[in-house]
Amino acid sequence: AIQSEAAGQTALLRRNACHQRGRAHARTGAEGPSLAKGSTRGCCAKGEAPRLLVTDRTRAEMQSFLGNFQGKVHLGFKLDGEDTRKTVSLRRPGVPSGTAGMPLFLGGGGGGGLEDRVAGALMVTPKSARKVEHQGIKVELLGLAEVVGQAPAPFLALSRQLEGPGMLVRPAKLRFDFEGVEMAHESYAGMQVKVRYVLRATLQRAYGMSQTAELELWVRNPAQVPDINTAIKMEVGIEDCLHIEFEYNRSKYHLRDVVVGKIYFLLVRIHIKHMEIEIKRRETIGSGAQARSESETVAKYEVMDGEPASRECIPIRLYLSNYDLTPTYGGVLNKFSVKYFLQLVLVDEEDRRYFKSQEITLYRKSDDGGSGSGSEPAGAAAGEAGPAPTPAPAVTAEA
Repeated sequence: AIQSEAAGQTALLRRNACHQRGRAHARTGAEGPSLAKGSTRGCCAKGEAPRLLVTDRTRAEMQSFLGNFQGKVHLGFKLDGEDTRKTVSLRRPGVPSGTAGMPLFLGGGGGGGLEDRVAGALMVTPKSARKVEHQGIKVELLGLAEVVGQAPAPFLALSRQLEGPGMLVRPAKLRFDFEGVEMAHESYAGMQVKVRYVLRATLQRAYGMSQTAELELWVRNPAQVPDINTAIKMEVGIEDCLHIEFEYNRSKYHLRDVVVGKIYFLLVRIHIKHMEIEIKRRETIGSGAQARSESETVAKYEVMDGEPASRECIPIRLYLSNYDLTPTYGGVLNKFSVKYFLQLVLVDEEDRRYFKSQEITLYRKSDDGGSGSGSEPAGAAAGEAGPAPTPAPAVTAEA
């Protein structure tokens, strides 16, 4: 490895020396040195102009040298009210640990006040006594929709120029304020897609020596309670084997709600071992024939253990506040959507699975937007009216 590194450095020096000789001969008008046929001591083929080879390592060393010459600074954010502001920590698999402790802000439905105002100060501190020359200092508030394998798509881009070109000789505290910002989409960190809000500070300098610092924000968008919220009632079954009817009290739930329902076994001629309800989250990227989806099971709730009898009724009460849920995303920049499904699963004695999925809509109530813990959720009355039963579709069987 040492020999390989030394050989690489020798080759780089030889190429740079060849370039310098070529420039010297160009100034004097002399003809450059000729190489014997098959010689490998030079870097330029016959008739080719000498060129300087700049590797990533050389570029990094040049930037480090120029950075030391120009002076380095430390950029930090100090948000208004950050001592009392709530923070959000993500502990999901695949989420970097650096996203922990993100300050929480309220978006569209949160009303006025400091919770909707991104304001504070940028702390610019030189790391040495050397003067720092810059071309300006700015702060940006960015909203980004990110899909795995694609470039981030911005849906929000605001900028504040804090200082013009000048010289920095001492620590500076520069105020910024983004007031009345419409944050259309709630923050999200999923398997394939993300919605991120970032504060980015940039100290602009020449020769590509600009310095940046970022602070990620977590945004929640409370929504109004929907006016129309019908119940879900369906009949499903397998001909001459199984016929069940299930109903849920509503089709739209807030994140601290309770799913209340019933399951009626009208006909049972297969030996069922147990029954459970799953909450499925499905991320869909693209649309039409090019769409691709990825699903994950957010929660499992066992409803019944043992074989049911015909005409038996099993009640359901599922508390959503116990699970890691987000609102439904109908379509972010026409790039992706996030939907939730209640999936009823029956397992027989031979471990065959029979399931039926029903889409539900999740939203965040205005009083749950910035709270770490909410009040005890309360479900609707079990007797809430719903649509008439539909013809019994077939239950999907999974071996």
